[in-house]
Amino acid sequence: MAHRTSIDTAPGGAAVRQRIARWRETRPHRGGPMPAALWAAAVRLARRHGVGPTARALRVDQGTLKIRVGAPPDDARAARPTFVEVGAAPAVGLGPSVIAVDGSRGRRLRLEVSDLRVPDLLALVHAAWGPEG
Repeated sequence: MAHRTSIDTAPGGAAVRQRIARWRETRPHRGGPMPAALWAAAVRLARRHGVGPTARALRVDQGTLKIRVGAPPDDARAARPTFVEVGAAPAVGLGPSVIAVDGSRGRRLRLEVSDLRVPDLLALVHAAWGPEG
């Protein structure tokens, strides 16, 4: 007999648990990533019932679920601006400077420059990271 949890009585909770169990039984190989739709359903439950109880009930990794609960939804990430207008930069160069740039994927870039114009700095950052940042 299966152990019942509060997730089983939550709206949609038992269905998510069954979908994950079905995926586990039919996946082509063990250790493959769980589909995004199943993670999204688990995150919705975790936001209502807590990360720990949801992870135990669905038998998913609690650390991964916690990270996904804290991450912005996919549509919020897609809504971030991809272009920032700087405006007309003067031809005056920057003096000796240290510039640190944090990227959207957690990457960091540190530049030590002198006599560099702002448009050249932007071109350098774009060349180093590409359009995605």
